Amino acid sequence: MEKTIRERTIEIEHETLSQYASFSDETKGRKREEALCPVRTDFQRDRDRIIHCSSFRRLKHKTQVFLSPEGDYYRTRLTHTLEVAQIARTMARALRLNEDLTEAIALGHDLGHTPFGHAGERALDAVAPFGFKHYIQSVRVADVIEKDGAGLNLTAEVLNGIACHTKGEQAFTLEGRLVRLADRIAYLNHDIDDAERAGVMSENDIPKEIKDVLGYSKSKRINTLVMSAITNSTDDIVLDSEIKGAFDELHDFMFKNVYTNPVCKGEEYKAIDMIQWLYAFFCKKPDRLSPEMQKTVKKEGTERAVTDYIAGMTDRYAVSVFDNLFVPKSWLNL
Repeated sequence: MEKTIRERTIEIEHETLSQYASFSDETKGRKREEALCPVRTDFQRDRDRIIHCSSFRRLKHKTQVFLSPEGDYYRTRLTHTLEVAQIARTMARALRLNEDLTEAIALGHDLGHTPFGHAGERALDAVAPFGFKHYIQSVRVADVIEKDGAGLNLTAEVLNGIACHTKGEQAFTLEGRLVRLADRIAYLNHDIDDAERAGVMSENDIPKEIKDVLGYSKSKRINTLVMSAITNSTDDIVLDSEIKGAFDELHDFMFKNVYTNPVCKGEEYKAIDMIQWLYAFFCKKPDRLSPEMQKTVKKEGTERAVTDYIAGMTDRYAVSVFDNLFVPKSWLNL
């Protein structure tokens, strides 16, 4: 019997990938068993499901660092996600890891992010009785919320990579660990670019000792970090000690000069208040939630449904809902 395209792809994986790579035919599987696709491997199907889901599309209107930016050149959560995927795939290809798995994890890693970036995350974490972490919510979006509550039924490797992409324990695949590094490489460097555009800082503000190690431009810093990971990684994803030290110093510099900068964060208290007002309103009046969220109220409780609803909002939709609920309308507009 002639082999399917998927079977030939799996053969190529075993012929070309590193012994440390994740192979499509050795996946830990999905929660619900499905018939195999004749063309795509399981990891390729996961990537496609993420790209086509509604939560992925909404990332284009969610804050990265600068709240609701008006300029066309500022990053959003979607452009950040695409940059992470590009950096991660470059490293995966060089290390002969599974590019399809790497891309699926990268594309899905922020599906559960709140409106207004980490300000929104902190706002929900403060009021939800079970807390809120965007990486946990990203898994929930993929596993429970998407497709009208059926979830995307992703493989265990993709879900684990999403869950472990930022803090806590490392992913059990090297592809997941690679995305964790790619995420950090992407956001630190593109946040410098956006901060320069906003007039918050300039390239000259970055300490010379950091630039001497990592490079004097965004592209050179990314290249230094990518090459260090490629050169030093075998059975784990690691950087050269000197480069890692400079990278950590760059993170500290950005935290002090951008991520807590009053110019960048001056409006955050408004976003936090807005989200917490919305949370309190819908917890008191869950009947005002959408029919989809009513199902969650019945199954998992009001707080869970309200948290899911607000976390799924885009920046502008959250503002619109708040405006409709709390801002008085002119009688001409009633």
